[in-house]
Amino acid sequence: MRLSAPVYHLKRKARLLSRQQNISLHAALDRIAAAEGFEGWSLLSARTSTGVPVSELYSRLNPGDLVLVGARPGHGKTLMSLRLAVEAMKSGNRGAFFTLEDTEQAVLNRFRMIDADHAEFAELFEFDSSDAISADYIVTRLAAAPRGTLAVVDYLQLLDQKRENPDVMTQVQALKAFARERSVIIVFISQIDRSYDPERKPVPDLEDVRLPNPLDLRLFDKMFFLHDGEVQFRAAS
Repeated sequence: MRLSAPVYHLKRKARLLSRQQNISLHAALDRIAAAEGFEGWSLLSARTSTGVPVSELYSRLNPGDLVLVGARPGHGKTLMSLRLAVEAMKSGNRGAFFTLEDTEQAVLNRFRMIDADHAEFAELFEFDSSDAISADYIVTRLAAAPRGTLAVVDYLQLLDQKRENPDVMTQVQALKAFARERSVIIVFISQIDRSYDPERKPVPDLEDVRLPNPLDLRLFDKMFFLHDGEVQFRAAS
């Protein structure tokens, strides 16, 4: 589908709409996307991405990797993470989606948004939205996961909101050790700080990851950052 204007022009239009009608930027983006014939801004961003195909991005991941996918709201980080899970399942591996944010129906709807048939992968895909999600919970659920399983955690900053859970650094360290031991891939969806300025750099990076509590980002082996349809891949040095 051809857009009426480049993505960055549509984004500016959404910012103006947000100010004029006193609505959130996320809501304004969705309105602009609807006018372009898309169900939401995430879908528009995903369908108009000029970056590397997801199959190629997936090929850069290795069993045992800890991966971070970061973007501001409405820029496709959840869809990107689900696409990586679908690529894993296309290769015959298992996929899992642990979320403290979404309903099962919302995640199933996203299969359609990325032109994937959930029924095709029903035997390989596990959805979990338990309130008990934490590193220990994920380790227990994936204890028997075969090599190559790709699990998405939605999202990083929610892991340590419960006081009874260990701090986020401890949890990520535990999941990194587990991923390496079991040769599974764990993908964390991550928020980007509101201070990120796309006028200064087109895509966020590590310094823009929102960290309400201390976390050594060097724990992540691979990183994907998204903004306005552009995807930037980074590997740990």
